[in-house]
This record gives sequence, structure tokens and C-alpha cells, in this order.
Amino acid sequence: MKRDAMHDMIFKRNMGIHCGMPSYCTSNDLVLEAALEQGKRFGDDVLIEATSNQVNQFGGYTGMQPEDYKEMVYELADRVGFPKDHIILGGDHLGPLPWFQEPEESAMKKAEDLVRAFVLAGYKKIHLDTSMRLGDDSETEILSTRTIARRGARLYRVCEDAYQEMLKKNPSEMRPSYIIGSEVPIPGGEQEKEDQVAITKPEDLHETIRTYREEFEKLHLGYAFDSIVGVVVQPGVEFGDENLVRYNRTETVELSEAIAQYPGIVLEGHSTDYQSPKQLKEMVEDGVAILKVGPALTFAAREGLYALSHIEEELIPEADRANLPAVWDKVMMENPANWEIYYKGTEEEKALKRRYSLSDRSRYYYPHPDVQAAIRKLFANLDNVHIPLGLLHQYMPQQYIKVRDGILSKKARDLAKDNVVERIEDYNYATKYNYMISSVFVG
Repeated sequence: MKRDAMHDMIFKRNMGIHCGMPSYCTSNDLVLEAALEQGKRFGDDVLIEATSNQVNQFGGYTGMQPEDYKEMVYELADRVGFPKDHIILGGDHLGPLPWFQEPEESAMKKAEDLVRAFVLAGYKKIHLDTSMRLGDDSETEILSTRTIARRGARLYRVCEDAYQEMLKKNPSEMRPSYIIGSEVPIPGGEQEKEDQVAITKPEDLHETIRTYREEFEKLHLGYAFDSIVGVVVQPGVEFGDENLVRYNRTETVELSEAIAQYPGIVLEGHSTDYQSPKQLKEMVEDGVAILKVGPALTFAAREGLYALSHIEEELIPEADRANLPAVWDKVMMENPANWEIYYKGTEEEKALKRRYSLSDRSRYYYPHPDVQAAIRKLFANLDNVHIPLGLLHQYMPQQYIKVRDGILSKKARDLAKDNVVERIEDYNYATKYNYMISSVFVG
């Protein structure tokens, strides 16, 4: 049976080769195209994940079920000429999170249907997240590792049944790889401002692994740990509305030593957005080999689109402009559910946050028809005029360099995507041992 990319990565690490894997958590087409195009240049596998809030059996906030999300990613892969067999689809925070207010039995039943749908759709990296309190859990007591593991093992059994069902149709079907863990940050970053976070203690890591093993054994799933490739921990990184907690490797020495005792497992770090390339590389060296990123990439996409809007203001008559920032903000104001409880302050402060918050809750509005229509008009406007190099330099200095050197076109969509590429290259630098000698830097 074909060995999957997740286990290959772990095998290389055990051989002493510096490597890891970025996990791109988004449904944004500009971001996904950029990730796939970069993967094509390197001949890489590309890990793309959907969260349970974003994609589930009821549609999530994108309106997509797991099969729909897969087809969307595959269509983008065909568009850029990326081989679909090098795409690793993942399900992030799969569990009762979308239904956490319901009692355990109803929330877990929906979670079982959720993980089954992801496995049957061919997703090969499954993050089992049962770390949240449910409707009938105590509101004062901390949810025990035992409860988290018991619920996680229950979901694993459903995944295993779905996989066995797939094997009947395709005997060479690859088994999914799984991520577990009880110290799981919420999707999309923290909402409260924090200057530091509590790093996972080594004893908690050991307890998580030991307890999951025991719960798997109770369900006669002792072999399950052959498929567990990672444990989610808090390595001391986080971001919020306007704050960033940066990685400090001197504070994770004991955690790094602890995970080294499990040669078949790596650490998975969530909320790695906005860390520097050096800090990302240190995280991978220290055992946090799977780096989850999402809002930083959609922030970069929006940033690129807004830069193009500034260029549009210089080149297009006012009556003919797309006015994307104004359209986007109007849509957010008319549909405030995804930002109003998170952005605090005066009206002026909230207006700034709608556009420039690091948590980038504007990403929820990217698929809106009015926003999409404005983006198409922006691209069309700029593709029909000459953009002077000096003007490009003013608003997109990194893209100017690539256009100047003949390695990037001045097509508006390409310019916007390349702003995302800048962030993706941070992750390539952090996770690829041969990145600095790659042809990506040959002009």
C-alpha cells in the first residue's frame, strides 16, 4: 500500500532531515491557487484543510459539504495544472464544535456523521477535536483528558468503519492519518488580547497520549496509534484582533524533549499565523512539524486586493471604479454576525478592524456575490490599462521586483496572488530542508 506523505515526513525527520508540512486552512480561491502553484514549482504535496465550522454535512458557513469542498479544490488544481494525487485534504477541528451547545449525545451523533462524511469523501488527514465543553458538561469543572479521549476514540471508530467501507470498493485505499490532542486553540485565533499563553506541559502531553491509548484499547482499537501522526499542543504562539504572541524556543525545550520520546508522532501547532520565517523554522526544528495557517493568508489576499484598489484610484475614472474596499465594508455592515461580537471600540475603531484586524474576519465575506463582483471588476479595470512600474512600486513593492525581473506578470489576479505567495514562502522556508538551494530563487 502507498505510504502517505504525513508518514513520509515523519520518516525523514527520524532520519535527521529537517522538514515539516504547512497546513493551509482556507476556502479562499486566491490563497489556494497560490499554494498549489507554489507546490507545483517544488513538486510538493500540498496539505489543504477545511474546518468543521466552514465545511460540514449541513454546509457550514461556506455552504459546502466535504465532497463539495474537495471538488472546489480539485477544480482549482486543474486550473493551475497541479496533480490531484499530490493534494492532501484534511478535516480540521472535526468533532462536536459546531454543536457544542447541545447535550453530548446529540452533539456527538452529529460529530460522528461529520467525520464519516470527511473520510468517505477521501480526506486523509483527520483532526479529531473533542476538547470543547458540550451542553450537559459542567460549566465550572475543566473537561478531563479522559472525557476528551473517550469522545475522540468514539469518533475514531466511526472513521475506521468508514475506511473499511472504502476498502471494499478499493483495496488499495490509503488509510487516513489522525491528529489528536486536548489543548486545542479555537479556530481563527483568540478573541481576547493576550500578551502570553500557557505552553503545553510535558506531563500533559504524556497524559494525552497515554489516555488516548487506553481509550482506544477499550474499543479494541489498539492498532489506532499506527495512524496517529500528531498531537495538537500550545507551543506559545497566538494572535488576536491586534496582538501577536511570538514563538520563543527557550520556553519549549521540555516540550520538545517530551515529543522526541515518540518517534512516530510530531506536534501540530495551530495559530502560527504572522510568525516570522525564523520563528516558524525554529518551531519545525523543535518538533512542531505541522504548521497550521489560515487568517494570515486571507489577510495577505485582502491586502493585495486593497493595494490594487489604490492603484485603481490612480488610473480609473471614479465612475468606473470597482471601489472594492467600500463594497466589502458595506457587505460587512449589512451582515454583521461574523464580526460584531469580536470587534470592540468606537465606530472609527471598529471600521479599522473590519479592514485591517489580524483576525481577518473579513474573510467570511469574501465569497459574497457583491464582493466577488467587485473583485472581478477591479481585475478587469486594471487588466485594461497600463500600470506604470513606479505606481506598482508604490503600493506593491515586492511584486514590483518580480515584475521588473520578468518572473511575474502585471495581470491583476497574478499580482494579488503573489502577495499571498510572500507568506507561503515563509512556510516553505520553515519546512523544506532544501528550500534555499531550490530553483525558486533562480531568476
